[in-house]
Amino acid sequence: MHISFHIGAHCTDDGQLVKSLLKNKGVLSENGVIVPGPGRYRPILNEVIKKLSGGKASAETQDVMLEAIMDVDQAERLILCQDNFLGSSTRALEHGQLYHKVADKARQLRNLFPDNPVEFFIGIRDPATFVPALFEHNGGQDFVGFTKSFNPLELYWSDMIASLQEAAPDCPVTVWCNEDTPMIWPEVMHEIAGVEPQVKLMGGFDILSGIMAKEGVKRLRDYLGSNPPQNEIQRRRILAAFLDKYALEDEIEEVLDLPGWTADLTAELTAAYDDDVLEISRLQGVTMLTA
Repeated sequence: MHISFHIGAHCTDDGQLVKSLLKNKGVLSENGVIVPGPGRYRPILNEVIKKLSGGKASAETQDVMLEAIMDVDQAERLILCQDNFLGSSTRALEHGQLYHKVADKARQLRNLFPDNPVEFFIGIRDPATFVPALFEHNGGQDFVGFTKSFNPLELYWSDMIASLQEAAPDCPVTVWCNEDTPMIWPEVMHEIAGVEPQVKLMGGFDILSGIMAKEGVKRLRDYLGSNPPQNEIQRRRILAAFLDKYALEDEIEEVLDLPGWTADLTAELTAAYDDDVLEISRLQGVTMLTA
């Protein structure tokens, strides 16, 4: 049985992935995919990780975990989601790095199920907006104090992904940009579930509907119902056209009014992020989902 770990990052889909997948619990179960509610496994995994102290779970411990997490005896894939798998949001930028404890955390997760194939899935975000979003997520009191311990121009997701791979070299990694999720959400859902694109899943508009007027979403559904796209490229072109016409400007344009967070800095960060994403796509063992 494959284990799919969705490991964040914070301030990306904000828990929407597991919500979207749970809408399809029935059809996924028919395809051998189990999506338990997070409350069912998070305390269990945390407890076992603590008891293992970096060691590997025994066959007996694995059986006990799976019995507590799953309602069935056999499955092809188990999906486990938690933003805090790599550490809490308050420690996401410690030591001037993105999730500096990623290697330890990846080994701990891998060692939970040493007898099963494990895959990691992560959505990343432009530091130009990720840092301010994390600041707000953590209470948003003193931005200058929040940013003084790191240089935002030295935050590289590729470093984090490379550390994860080094710690768990037998685990494939799938990465996508949070900025692309409205366009690729169905693909993200299919990839983490390991099901073919032909398997119809509900919730493909869950991200898009948050940034598009209700009228636009309704018209888009009607249009796709009458004019089914022939392929993924055509589907994305249709989404882009509707998004261009019906996007909610307040939802897609972030106004960042924070001390020191200038327009020039955000532009420089975004340019560096684009290069970083390209670097990630070149890493062996990484699948990069793009729009």
